[in-house]
Amino acid sequence: MSPEQISNFLLLFAVIDPIGSIPLFLSVTRHFSQAQKSIIALKAVLYSGLILGLFLLIGQQVLSAIGIRLGAFQIAGGLVLFLFGVQMILKPEQEEFGGNYESGHDVAVFPLAIPSLANPGALTAIIILTDHRQHSYSEQLFTGVQVLVILIITWILFRLAHYIYKVLGVNGTNVLVRIIGLLITALSVEICIEGLATLGWLPLPPE
Repeated sequence: MSPEQISNFLLLFAVIDPIGSIPLFLSVTRHFSQAQKSIIALKAVLYSGLILGLFLLIGQQVLSAIGIRLGAFQIAGGLVLFLFGVQMILKPEQEEFGGNYESGHDVAVFPLAIPSLANPGALTAIIILTDHRQHSYSEQLFTGVQVLVILIITWILFRLAHYIYKVLGVNGTNVLVRIIGLLITALSVEICIEGLATLGWLPLPPE
């Protein structure tokens, strides 16, 4: 893969955040059997895959129909990703991982597929990486393959969640989530700079 493709993969991995979703998965499935946890893991990945795939296919068409320029969307998306990254860095320790859900509630849909995996940051990143004016169809297809690979990794991590969390512990998981959040904030600044350059408001600085 080229350096740009590697950077895009890391961005997608960071915003989909399968590692950061492990504590949430463990929390919402703590009362289920191992067989039920396996089914929930598969359903969560499938549901989020459908949502991400939908944005990958028609996200750019929606922007074009509304009349939003790429540069403007890059700036807005960069700001969303920045806030998403800051939230990962500053969020209270495991505070959101609890919660009671009504009888019959499918935790694979909420909160696992939405808003954990198919979150606003991931949807924004996918639309930016599949813009027709910036990326060829082969590049967009490759982005789709990268998303698929990340979702497969997510499914594997969910299946191994109990063992991974046992090794990392609460503190190790929190540190890892915050490092990923820091990477997202840095990438979001790059996206905002590129958006300003696309609109002609700022010369793109050398790397």
